[in-house]
Amino acid sequence: MVPSYVQGRWQEGSGDGRPMLDAVTGEEVGRLSTTGLDLAGAASYARTIGGPALRELSFHQRASLLKALAGHLREHRDELYSVSARTGATLGDSKFDVDGGIGVLQAYASKGKRELPAGTVLVEGDVEPLSKDGSFLGQHVLTSRRGVAVQVNAYNFPVWGPLEKLAPALLAGVPSIVKPATPTAFLTAKLMELVVGSGLLPEGSVQFLAGSVSNDLAGDLFDHLTEQDLVSFTGSASTAARLRTHPTLTSRSVRFTAEADSLNCSILGPDAGPGTPEFDLYVKQLTTEMTVKAGQKCTAIRRAFVPAQHLDAVAEAVIGRLEGVTVGNPSNPDVRMGALAGLEQREEVRRSLKSLIDGGRVLYGSPDHVDVVDADAERGAFLSPVLLAAEPDSAAVHEVEAFGPVSTLVGYSSSAEVIDLAARGQGSLAGSVVTGDADFAREVVLGVAPWHGRVLVLDQTDAKSSTGHGSPMPQLVHGGPGRAGGGEEMGGIRGVKHHMQRTAVQGSPEMLTAITGRWVPGSARTTTDEHPFRKHLEQLRVGDTVVGGPRTVSQEDVEHFAEFTGDTFYAHMDTAAAAANPFFGERVAHGYLVVSFAAGLFVDPAPGPVLANFGVDSLRFLTPVKFGDALTITLTAKQITPRDTAAYGEVRWDADVTNQNGDSVARYDVLTLVAKRGQEDM
Repeated sequence: MVPSYVQGRWQEGSGDGRPMLDAVTGEEVGRLSTTGLDLAGAASYARTIGGPALRELSFHQRASLLKALAGHLREHRDELYSVSARTGATLGDSKFDVDGGIGVLQAYASKGKRELPAGTVLVEGDVEPLSKDGSFLGQHVLTSRRGVAVQVNAYNFPVWGPLEKLAPALLAGVPSIVKPATPTAFLTAKLMELVVGSGLLPEGSVQFLAGSVSNDLAGDLFDHLTEQDLVSFTGSASTAARLRTHPTLTSRSVRFTAEADSLNCSILGPDAGPGTPEFDLYVKQLTTEMTVKAGQKCTAIRRAFVPAQHLDAVAEAVIGRLEGVTVGNPSNPDVRMGALAGLEQREEVRRSLKSLIDGGRVLYGSPDHVDVVDADAERGAFLSPVLLAAEPDSAAVHEVEAFGPVSTLVGYSSSAEVIDLAARGQGSLAGSVVTGDADFAREVVLGVAPWHGRVLVLDQTDAKSSTGHGSPMPQLVHGGPGRAGGGEEMGGIRGVKHHMQRTAVQGSPEMLTAITGRWVPGSARTTTDEHPFRKHLEQLRVGDTVVGGPRTVSQEDVEHFAEFTGDTFYAHMDTAAAAANPFFGERVAHGYLVVSFAAGLFVDPAPGPVLANFGVDSLRFLTPVKFGDALTITLTAKQITPRDTAAYGEVRWDADVTNQNGDSVARYDVLTLVAKRGQEDM
């Protein structure tokens, strides 16, 4: 019996359990059972132990945990590869799954360090003024939900699937309960053994259910969920619909997202005929999508739309490549495609194939026979790659998904027709357009976008660097509308925000500064005799301010700047033309001259804690600066972001340049790197 990891310890369920079989040999690998486990206690343990421990950590500290976990799993990936072979995966398939999951952890660790603050509150968007005098403002903030993320995974990616859900949840400060699908749960169990055994994650932040989310004693885990919890599901559309309407989920508005069945398509452009690089790319991509993971990818190409005049050529080329695919025991280095996840899955694919064949014709392969290497074709869950062809109006090709090494060629006659055909899938995770014609790409991509979560445009330029049609990227949303589930997994920081609560906070500038930890215009500034640039990172406080100026801008300054830089735009140099300009009415100073003068007014020139200025954000020129205007700069520490593993941190400064009348002439953020105490000479 494969044990679960619940409430801080490994526990076996009771009873006979459900068997898991080796996909290659048909032998029993182990059994799953959650009978007798305290599922309500698991949810409570996550909320009371795991949640508080994660929320004590900053975003950056959580990101460091993800990075460390990725490193630990990378050291043990050979163990995962070994177990993965029993799921029917070749070594290439295993690397796709295992290395892909590790890559997700690394990507989120990097984005967490670069894009999230050092604290625990995420400020979203600009301050919204709610009163004329600036005393009443609004700010959107995101905070960690006080619940647990229940993650119900599919069998096709037993490593990548759990890790792509775990990463954004952990980064958001929300603990997880991981529930794998039965056929390949033994590989996820090995993964969780490594995760828990690493000792890297706070206790209670991850639990693992080796079996169902319901049992004979503790009932349904979903019965114990609350409005603070989340459910993320990957699997069939029918199961997603059943879970979505669970009474507790609906009555308590539990946040639910699903990634479900998807009749993904790939579209070959009319320009990409035989002999073109794009034609070859299309054929190679289609064959790859049919055979990697034995076609068991939620993003795999099920409908291959090609111009009617190229259909026979595409079929011939794809068949030529499929004939070189050796099916069999994935431990044999000559094998290019292994088994399906199990015999039940093979029978399900055969049932779906019957419907597709009734509405089309087989061009290559057989649902009932396949020659295999180093294995028993019947005891193992082996299936031949099957390429079909169907008419555009065939209902089955747009309704039935054979979740295996199966794809159907469909001819089309115009861009409008292929856009309509793509939409008949009723929502897809991923699509691709293979073309060298930019006009065709634009028309088709914008036409199919409402029905797709992701669209790859492949041509000879991006072919070498492209990760391909079926590879989700952690930086981008992974999900799709309609039939595909209507949810979005991953998506970079979007995935993190999904696990947090967005709240509009209204109040005075002082209160918003205190709540967000980010200085808001209108709140108090602190000026001292010591220049803020003389302070180390630990000494700086939000609100620390330096005021410089005034400095008068002369005509000679403007003309010297124009000559020195070569910027002789007429508004600065031509009296008559500037007078005719409705924005100025007379010659004015360069905006970049204003910014340069401002820097001269606030910079402390001596070596010190400020190591570098690495840019400005949100620069706006608000009021023209005329000859004789006197400029003053007010520079205020707006946000302080330490880096745990570096000898410095980032400081964002609010810069407000005003004229002698107090009018703002320029507003922007100055970005600096500031050393920690004793680290100036790093």
